[in-house]
Amino acid sequence: MRDDSPARPILPDALEDALPGLESDDLHEKRTFDNADLIGVFAQTVEFTQCRFRAARLAGAVLPKVRLTDCLVERSDWSNVRAENGSMERLAVSGSRMTGLAWSGGMLRDVTFADCKLDLTNWRFARFAAVTLTGCNLTGADFTNADLRKATFVDCDLSGAQFSNASMRGARFQRCELAGIGGITSWEGAIVHPDDLLGLSYALAGALGIIVEN
Repeated sequence: MRDDSPARPILPDALEDALPGLESDDLHEKRTFDNADLIGVFAQTVEFTQCRFRAARLAGAVLPKVRLTDCLVERSDWSNVRAENGSMERLAVSGSRMTGLAWSGGMLRDVTFADCKLDLTNWRFARFAAVTLTGCNLTGADFTNADLRKATFVDCDLSGAQFSNASMRGARFQRCELAGIGGITSWEGAIVHPDDLLGLSYALAGALGIIVEN
């Protein structure tokens, strides 16, 4: 059996307060962004290493090619952040709002999302390696052409999510809501809990043009 449990972030016991604002090409190391107000900022190729975001507000920020390594994100608002071609490595996100996050073309390695609002997110062409999502709202999320072979979804709402042309062999789904998902023909090789089969059967029937009559 494979072991894709994500590695946890490594942070020092003490962190320094971050300076206000972000600039392109910045490197932030061993900083805390507690209650930071970064709404709508623009900064490309910015890097965060061993940083903590707690109740941080980044809604609407534009952060192309951002890199996050050994970071914690807790109870933060990252809704509508645009971070195309970004990188997450050893990142733990919990209790955060990320509606509309765009991480297309990005990389996720050793990442956990727990109890997060991730509806309408864009993961097109993203690569997932040892990524676990637990108790997350992923309604309407777009995984078109994503590599999900080492992703695990537990107790997630994936209603209306799109999986067209995604790489799914080995992706795991347990107790997830799968009503109205798209791209069901890409699910070859996915590992699904028996409780999830009913939702999948309706999606498969729709893809085959079968009419399910009450």
